[in-house]
Amino acid sequence: MHLERVTRPEDLRGLTEAELDELAAEIRDFVVDAVSGTGGHLGSNLGVVELSIALHRVFESPRDAILWDTGHQAYIHKILTGRIDRFSELRQTGGLSGYPSREESEHDVIENSHASTVLSYAYGLAAARDAGTADRRHVVAVIGDGAMTGGLAFEALNNLGHSRRRVIIVLNDNGRSYAPTVSNLWANAQGVDERENHPSFANRVVESLSHALTDIRLNPVYVRRQRRLERFLQQLPGVGPQAEKALEALKAGVREFLQPPAFFEALGVRYVGPVDGHDIAATEEALRNAEELSAEGPIVVHVLTQKGRGYGPAEHDDEKHLHDAPTFDRNSGPPKVGPSGYTQAFAESVLKVAENDSRVVAITAAMPGPTGLIPFQERFPDRFFDVGIAEQHAVTAAAGMAMSGLRPVVAIYSTFLSRAWDQVVYDVALHRLPVIFCLDRAGVTGPDGASHHGMYDLAMLTKVPGMRVLAPSSAQELQQMLSDASQLVDDGPVVIRYPRGEARQMTESEVGCGLSARRVVEGDGSVCVLAVGRMLETAESAAAILSDRGHRATVWDVRSCSVLDEAMLADAARHRAVVTIEDGIADGGVGAAMIRDLPDGAPGRRAAVLGLPTAFIPQGSPSEIHHRLGLDAEGLAESCLDLLG
Repeated sequence: MHLERVTRPEDLRGLTEAELDELAAEIRDFVVDAVSGTGGHLGSNLGVVELSIALHRVFESPRDAILWDTGHQAYIHKILTGRIDRFSELRQTGGLSGYPSREESEHDVIENSHASTVLSYAYGLAAARDAGTADRRHVVAVIGDGAMTGGLAFEALNNLGHSRRRVIIVLNDNGRSYAPTVSNLWANAQGVDERENHPSFANRVVESLSHALTDIRLNPVYVRRQRRLERFLQQLPGVGPQAEKALEALKAGVREFLQPPAFFEALGVRYVGPVDGHDIAATEEALRNAEELSAEGPIVVHVLTQKGRGYGPAEHDDEKHLHDAPTFDRNSGPPKVGPSGYTQAFAESVLKVAENDSRVVAITAAMPGPTGLIPFQERFPDRFFDVGIAEQHAVTAAAGMAMSGLRPVVAIYSTFLSRAWDQVVYDVALHRLPVIFCLDRAGVTGPDGASHHGMYDLAMLTKVPGMRVLAPSSAQELQQMLSDASQLVDDGPVVIRYPRGEARQMTESEVGCGLSARRVVEGDGSVCVLAVGRMLETAESAAAILSDRGHRATVWDVRSCSVLDEAMLADAARHRAVVTIEDGIADGGVGAAMIRDLPDGAPGRRAAVLGLPTAFIPQGSPSEIHHRLGLDAEGLAESCLDLLG
């Protein structure tokens, strides 16, 4: 097997074209086997096998910086840079990260797991290289999986073109982010009619012409002759400037007709493509020519790839091409699953709310499936908005809708909402607009690591004036909170934050309402536990442990993290000890606010605030992480006993 002999990028350069094709097939088999055992991002990595091989044959990593956006498509890069032996521990505690990691390898220049950032990184690295503070030859930025729909990518493109920094941009175009990419740029470049979702005959002809034009424009001989022609025209007596402008107009017209993504060149970034990203030889040739042409400034090499290529279940998955997958049987592929747990509860509830109020619309940032909005999209297609990987735009667009009579529900991951912090505060909250934010994957999320834990939403959002923040402890609580929020938003924005994974099922009598907390267990006045969201189950288990130790703890389901229930605080104040527990950072979190707002009580009262540390928490299952941090039932019980002495 060729794969066994490839332990570093240099090992690729001695392989023949046929051997490279065999290696690509071996890599695909290995990735499917590895991900079936650990879970992870499958479809995006199956699509970049040949591209990754070509990149490492043309460029000399780490002397040349190869940057990945988004980082979940870097599995092949990891394999080719000597980490194949660690794939049995992919995304496990203490194991191989599912994203580039500077701690793992010198070949991982950036740790990039949030989309649309790589071009800004590339600009900075190129500026440092040009200033002489970094010994790099080339900076190569691979951007794809829908990351070009993010505004930061366009900001960086504009800056790159203006500055003429020598950066090679590989646009890995698989037409998708998680779901199909929301972008006319993609649709036009692919020659796709979005209404019919297949290439027309005219577009197929144009594509052939475009390939021919790309072959010419990637040829350095053509470029040198073009420069000589331009200089000749400039020097023509009397008519030089007009002749040069006429040539530029002709070239622009051809580009506009044959290559819709000519907008790159309007920004000062040379564009070539499309190139078949599964043809190693063609991709290598395009990259080598781009390497030479980059001496004149930034250049985009547009590479077409197929997400999930080479694995039947991924190719036939219409929703996401197995973008990500749990553990599965590789022969049959992952079972078809929809949203579950809290996400499923949200999916069902938002439909009911929308059926009762025609003003309700739903907005997501490229993740209709993971946030549970596909049923909404199918039921109310005209009231559903997927804006692509553009969280800032999603929030301010929601503000505009809310200003004009609609009731937007913005469904987004907790960790991604931080990208739109300015918009949440100054575009929505400042105007007291009726927007509901539903934050999935709040708290510790698990195998995706530090960048994906939803740690900060509670501490941040509870500080926003007028914002109401709710945290459900069960599926039924989430449904009740969304129903209540549809009324609460008349006075301003509401946030509902809930974790990844299974949701507790409760009876109707075990569900609260509005902004009131709910006392779950009444104790003996010794210790009161104020539990936020998913931590209620932990608190109830800790109460059972304490009961065995002779202490009957009072347990409250906080429910409303802002505004806090005064009746709950008054009841807590009568206890000798108060412990708060939340699945968010403890510093400046909800617990700190509750202890601060307790009315004066017995002078001997003691208090403890339990939550996540202000630190980047590595990957691991939520239960493992909570146990390590003392946020499981045993840890909570010990904290209570410590306070009680």
